[in-house]
Amino acid sequence: MHTPVDSIIGQRALDAVVNRRAAAALVAASAVFFTAEFVTAAAWSDPPYSYTHHFVSDLGVHGPATAFGQFMYSPLAWVMNTGFVLFGLAALAGVVLLRGLPARRRRMVVALGAALGAGGVLVGLFPGSGDDGTTDYHGLGALLAFVAGNVLSILLGRSYRSLGVSRRLGRTLVTFGAAGLVSLVAFGVVLGSGAGILIGLVERGILYPFLVGFVLLGRALWRARP
Repeated sequence: MHTPVDSIIGQRALDAVVNRRAAAALVAASAVFFTAEFVTAAAWSDPPYSYTHHFVSDLGVHGPATAFGQFMYSPLAWVMNTGFVLFGLAALAGVVLLRGLPARRRRMVVALGAALGAGGVLVGLFPGSGDDGTTDYHGLGALLAFVAGNVLSILLGRSYRSLGVSRRLGRTLVTFGAAGLVSLVAFGVVLGSGAGILIGLVERGILYPFLVGFVLLGRALWRARP
């Protein structure tokens, strides 16, 4: 005869199993982004692509073209754009698969995951060349990804107990999300000034923290015991 305790233990075991699938998707999302970025940047050799100067989105513009004060020529633009789309879909899948969150918190997390996924897809489908009428869609996608990714990191960090991960990891995720949002403000300031100093580095300060956070969270969820 099953008792309520047995049911709770069984549900938690099931949650842990499903969370391993979520972990795989979250790690895959970050891995796809970083791999696509590295491969595409390596192919941009004349002149060399700069991680500190060029926008991430420049990698998705085949060109040659000049927009927003930057020369863009990405021979493997399709790799980066495919990476953007796959990243968005994998991140969404990972968030949707997460188990253990209270109902209200889960709705918020899934909504943010959907915004992040939509942002990645929009950025990939509408390369930001600035001369083809798609800039607004690209900019909307980038903003969705920037904001949703970092707020999601904060929310997941605050949910460390429900997810069964350490308080230390929870604090790390919150810190990463906060750092990303601060970088977003700095990015707006640098972009608005027109100086463009280290703007590529500042933009990566928005993205890299929550992407690394996905990997750390995925690792913790994967290692959790049912």
